[in-house]
Amino acid sequence: MANDTPALDVQGLTKRFDHFTAVDHVSFTVKPGEVIGYLGPNGSGKTTTIRMLCGLLTPSEGTAKILGMDVVKETEAIKPHIGYMSQKFSLYDELTVLENLQFYAGVYEIPRATEQERIQEVLHTAGLDGRSRSLTGSLSGGWRQRLALGCAMLHRPPLLFLDEPTSGVDPVARREFWDLIYLFASQGTTVFITTHYMDEAEHCSRVGFMYRSKLLAFDSPRALKTTYLSGAAWDLAASPLLETVECLSGMEGVAQASLHGDRAHVIIDPQRWTPQGLIEALSEKKLSVQSIETVESTLEDVFTLLAHRGKESYS
Repeated sequence: MANDTPALDVQGLTKRFDHFTAVDHVSFTVKPGEVIGYLGPNGSGKTTTIRMLCGLLTPSEGTAKILGMDVVKETEAIKPHIGYMSQKFSLYDELTVLENLQFYAGVYEIPRATEQERIQEVLHTAGLDGRSRSLTGSLSGGWRQRLALGCAMLHRPPLLFLDEPTSGVDPVARREFWDLIYLFASQGTTVFITTHYMDEAEHCSRVGFMYRSKLLAFDSPRALKTTYLSGAAWDLAASPLLETVECLSGMEGVAQASLHGDRAHVIIDPQRWTPQGLIEALSEKKLSVQSIETVESTLEDVFTLLAHRGKESYS
């Protein structure tokens, strides 16, 4: 494989189930070593995308290549080069931590000569050294998460797919799990992770936003904020405050309005509103605005605006 071969090259990828389109002409490329965050609400097409990329579903249209290999035509050749951690943590509760690792060593056809070394390496990296004889069913969500990741990395794949791996675990376990992801990425592994936690995406190389089967944007967190939220996140000092938030929520060109302490936080379409225009519009509703301040935006703000535009395009 040439050094400039993308880890992932996806063009027009589409999946239909009868008359329902789950993934609609998605295109992107991923460079080796990147950590890609693939975001979107439940049902937006994230898992369907990842299952097509892993060769578990056949695309209806489009192409996808992993390390230069076609996911449809070369499915078997691709399998040794990818690791996949599903939403449900595919572990056997009645087996111990060590037995689960031994089972996956067989699944990935790791040679007997190196199996023990690989298992010990995973136990150490995942912090599971002292838990190798524990029954998997007795582990907390955070430890099961580490074990599932260790099983997916046992054969040292250059590309790792993680499907909402941090769903349902506590914030400390999430942070520790991401430390493992960064460790693998620093060693050259490309990581493609689906999530609905916006704070996790802030630390990704690039982020893709899925909404109603379409990929709305795909870029670095900083570039996404610059492109879509230049001056679009505002905090308003206004009165009456609750009535202001309620009024803003129903206005055209306002993606979201919510309470942030003693301020109304609003995500607006900058193509529609200026601060003065918004003040005047609220004044006509008998609402008083003392100040409008542009505030630092987040990826959640970006997604809110993109989802708002996507929703309008469907209406």
